[in-house]
Amino acid sequence: MSRKLSILGLVFTLAGVAGFSLIAWAQPGQVDYPEGYRQWTHLKSMVIQKGHPLENPFQGIHHVYANPKAEKGLKSGNYENGSVFVFDLLKAQDAGSALAEGPRKLVGVMKKDKKQFQSTGGWGFEGFAGDSTTQRLVSDGGVGCYQCHTSQESKDFVFSTFRK
Repeated sequence: MSRKLSILGLVFTLAGVAGFSLIAWAQPGQVDYPEGYRQWTHLKSMVIQKGHPLENPFQGIHHVYANPKAEKGLKSGNYENGSVFVFDLLKAQDAGSALAEGPRKLVGVMKKDKKQFQSTGGWGFEGFAGDSTTQRLVSDGGVGCYQCHTSQESKDFVFSTFRK
């Protein structure tokens, strides 16, 4: 009898885990930290200075990267699922007559998945604080990021372009 209860308990436990996994899988996912993004194609750099409309919170030096799928999309105008852009934001430090990179402020990520992120134009958005690969900054499901990107709807919500 004890063995039957143990087996029955195991069956219910496994069914519960399987059910939980299916529920978690069906939920809209998160955008992962983009490991190795600095090896991707560097698209551009820019500096947002005091007085710019995006000064708070984006004042600093920006570097934008594209993974191979996003680079292909920049060239074709069609972004397939798995296209990823990274917005690497660093504090700008005065170095005499130059601006130098200071500490990282955040890593912003934009990932294409038409099914998973339907409510934000097929793109998922996330920000990671400083050098952290786990401390997430986006708390609204990417809605705030998406609202800014709607100005680029004709380019599938992408601000960057490919410069030859």
